[in-house]
Amino acid sequence: MRVAERTTYDGGTPAGVPTEPAAPTVTPPYRRRGVNREGLEAGRRSTRALLWVLLAAAMVLYGFPFLYLLFTSFKTPIDTIAVPPTILPREWTLENYANALGRNGVLASFINSVQTAIISTALSLVLAVPAAYGITRYQTLSGRIFIMGALVTRMVPPVAIGIPLASMMAAVGLSDTPIALSIAHTTISLPLSIWLMSSFFEAVPKDLEEAATVDGCSRLGALWRVVIPVVSGGIAVTAIFAFLASWNEFLFALLMTAIRSQTTPVVIANFQTQFGLDWGSMTALAAVYSIPVILLTLLLQRKIVAGMTLGAVKG
Repeated sequence: MRVAERTTYDGGTPAGVPTEPAAPTVTPPYRRRGVNREGLEAGRRSTRALLWVLLAAAMVLYGFPFLYLLFTSFKTPIDTIAVPPTILPREWTLENYANALGRNGVLASFINSVQTAIISTALSLVLAVPAAYGITRYQTLSGRIFIMGALVTRMVPPVAIGIPLASMMAAVGLSDTPIALSIAHTTISLPLSIWLMSSFFEAVPKDLEEAATVDGCSRLGALWRVVIPVVSGGIAVTAIFAFLASWNEFLFALLMTAIRSQTTPVVIANFQTQFGLDWGSMTALAAVYSIPVILLTLLLQRKIVAGMTLGAVKG
């Protein structure tokens, strides 16, 4: 009996048995994804850093004038006209605030400014809310033409209508009164108020009103009980803009007031001495005049944020 010879190799693989080729070396895919992820994270960090730099630059550009005004209000009269000017006062003093608040007519001008701004804001809201609601809900051609015409009136310079308005108010016996100035300020704030409220009403689903009418509400009742509570944030935003338009207005106040209804911006512009403008008193009164607006914005902060984000997410 013949026994077959068996031959083996050093590797231990029997002769004649094919060997499998070695697998090529390939970089695991998770490593490539890791490299991309690191690159994306680096790009996000750089973008975030750039945004923070831009935000800081915007804060400096917008905040520096007010900070300089605030620092100037604490300077001595010599420091306010120093050349070159200094940012921080060399000597801090409250003399400018005492001089500004102690002058005749300053307190009365504050009261006139508050009255005028409140009346103008109320008129703007009372007229803008129903107008914007009608434009957005009925969506007629005349409504679209009306809102475009309201926006076009914003392009008219106030000086073009200031003198005719002053003549009209004098003809009806309202010259040098807060009512006349409030009506004039309403002509400035009303077009913007209608445009803002229209955008807020468009974000409210019509299903809410239909549900209210099914429950027995009229169109006016649905507006008052359902729609207005939903757009309360937008109303707050519109009120802020209308209030600021009246609070900071100067030209109409200069043309339509004399003594009884002068507002604070006109009084600030009249701070002069025999040597020129009284910069210390002007900046002190301007700083005090800014406090009500800052407080109002802080009080309505949540409403303003809610109004700005109204309609951003629709379900």
